Amino acid sequence: MKTKNLFFSLCFLIPLFILQACGQNTKQPQTKTVVMENKISKPENPYYSNTDTTKLNVTNAEWKKVLPADVYDVMRNADTERPFTGKYWNTDEKGTYYCASCGNKLFRSGAKFASSCGWPSFFEQDNKKSVIYKEDNSLGMERTEALCGRCGGHLGHLFDDGPPPTGKRYCMNSIALDFVPDNK
Repeated sequence: MKTKNLFFSLCFLIPLFILQACGQNTKQPQTKTVVMENKISKPENPYYSNTDTTKLNVTNAEWKKVLPADVYDVMRNADTERPFTGKYWNTDEKGTYYCASCGNKLFRSGAKFASSCGWPSFFEQDNKKSVIYKEDNSLGMERTEALCGRCGGHLGHLFDDGPPPTGKRYCMNSIALDFVPDNK
């Protein structure tokens, strides 16, 4: 009887050990914790974030404290850089363009095109809230001003002479943009 019990015990335990051993060899999928952080560091600017999309309500006096003078002039006073002088007007590197004031994601390089106007041009914005618009009748012209959807900073102007599929040309000031290449 003991032999019979030993035999049944072994018949039960051996498959149990085999199944457990096989289970130990199975690799479990590794989970990655993704921490969203700024791709660009601007410690002097507490409002800068590549991940926060909360609308900002910051006074021009405060912006003047945290932005370089040339960026402030374009983004808060709607100044315009001279054509063919900005760092991104003739760039075709793949990556993402962000607002130079607040870090808001604005455009992907796939929407950039060579317009030959002297400023970086895009045919569509990253999302519906990334760029907002305002009527601009300055300098005796009727134009549409393009503003950052997060901080309200002046980026450039929107025109209806762009390529398909949108027919739009977002004519932006390079100084109003930060760029992060895809390989970073």
